[in-house]
Amino acid sequence: MKDIHDLIDILVLEEHDNLTYSGVSKTIGSPNVFGGQVLAQALNAAYRTVPKERIVHSLHSYFLLPGNLEVPITYKVHEMRNGGSFSTRRVTAIQNDQTIFIMAASFHKSEDGHEHQLPIKKNLKQPEELLSWSDMLKQYGNFLPNTLKSFLEIERPIDFKPIEILNPMDKKDLPASEDVWFKLKGEALDLSLPIKQQILTYISDYNILNAALKPNASKANFGNTQMASLDHSMWFSRDFDFSDWMLYSAVSPSTYGARGLATGNIFTRDGKLVASVAQEGLMRPKKK
Repeated sequence: MKDIHDLIDILVLEEHDNLTYSGVSKTIGSPNVFGGQVLAQALNAAYRTVPKERIVHSLHSYFLLPGNLEVPITYKVHEMRNGGSFSTRRVTAIQNDQTIFIMAASFHKSEDGHEHQLPIKKNLKQPEELLSWSDMLKQYGNFLPNTLKSFLEIERPIDFKPIEILNPMDKKDLPASEDVWFKLKGEALDLSLPIKQQILTYISDYNILNAALKPNASKANFGNTQMASLDHSMWFSRDFDFSDWMLYSAVSPSTYGARGLATGNIFTRDGKLVASVAQEGLMRPKKK
């Protein structure tokens, strides 16, 4: 996928009836279906069954089995509730007659109310000062481990610029946080809020578990650690647009028992908090 248009083509599902949809997959460099893709496609399916004036405010999900990149995924939507202000949907993702993923999502009609938000971090380097993943590949490709180099070589519809570039040869433990600027490739104007939320859901599965890996970076890395998303929750706060860089700021409260927990907040460049994320992931040391 080269830009936002390729990404939207993947996220918008084919309808079979009013509660059953299907989609195909694109690799991001791993052997299995990317969790963010399944999340976003499931949200696309759920959105197709709710009144147009209702907007997702939260979703909670579990990844049950790895997805096969070569097999279409079927999404079945269950209408759990349609109330005066909220609608709730359950989505089941199926491959080869097996459930690989489940999600519950709640949708809310627009209402006025009180407001506050966590502020964006101060004194962060701005995107213009930083290298993107593509820049890092060009500058350091010959010195990167093969697994990392292969991952960076995959074409993506998003540019990522981490605040801190880690040296994989420098074996030291680091703070349990990860801050990454990101921006869509291609023209991102005139998108509906549901589509923007689906794209943001896709992006939210990138980078967050780095915060849980870094405190053990002296001995753990992507090459010697089996990593996979186990669950994923999101809360959507405000409308936004993709016209400028956005910040994904994550921290990890704990890693234990081959699992790592991370939470994150997503901000517009001018500091508007638009979504919050929580994810637990498998972080299993590979046996030699």
